[in-house]
Amino acid sequence: MRKILTETIPITRQGYEKLKKELERLKTIDRPRNIKAIEEARAHGDLSENAEFHAAKERQSFIEGRINELEHKLANANIIDPEKQPKEKAVFGCTVLLESIDTGEEVEYQLVGPDESDIEKGLISVTSPLGKAILGKAPGDEVLLQAPGGKRSYELVEIK
Repeated sequence: MRKILTETIPITRQGYEKLKKELERLKTIDRPRNIKAIEEARAHGDLSENAEFHAAKERQSFIEGRINELEHKLANANIIDPEKQPKEKAVFGCTVLLESIDTGEEVEYQLVGPDESDIEKGLISVTSPLGKAILGKAPGDEVLLQAPGGKRSYELVEIK
C-alpha cells in the first residue's frame, strides 16, 4: 500500500475562518437554494430546451466543485500564527514595511496564502512575484521585482 503525501496549505487563522464561513454558506444556503431551483425548472417540462434547468445544473456543478476544493484546503490547512513567527527574516504571516528605492514611498504588506490575498487590504500572496521576492529577506535587504512596467527596487525596512 502506497501512502499518498498531501501538501499542507499555509494559512492564517483569519483566512481559515473565512474559508470555513464560505463552505458553511455553500452547504447551508447556496446548495439548498440551487436544488430548489433545479426542482422548479424540472417542473416546467421539456428539459432539453429548458435554459433555467441547464443554468441551475451548471451552478450545481460549480457549487459542488467549490465545496470539494474548500474541504480539501481546510483538511490540509496548516494554521500559522503571525505573532509566533521569527522577525529576523520575512516568512509566511509576517508583516513587512518596504520603502521604494526610486520614490521613497513606504508600503506595508502581510504575507499570506493565495486564498487570503487582497492587495487593497495590504495582504499579498507568498506565491505572487512580490511575495516570492520578499520571502527570506531581512531588514536592510534589497527586494528586486520584475514587474510588467519594468524592474522595481525596495528596501525591506522592518518586519513586524
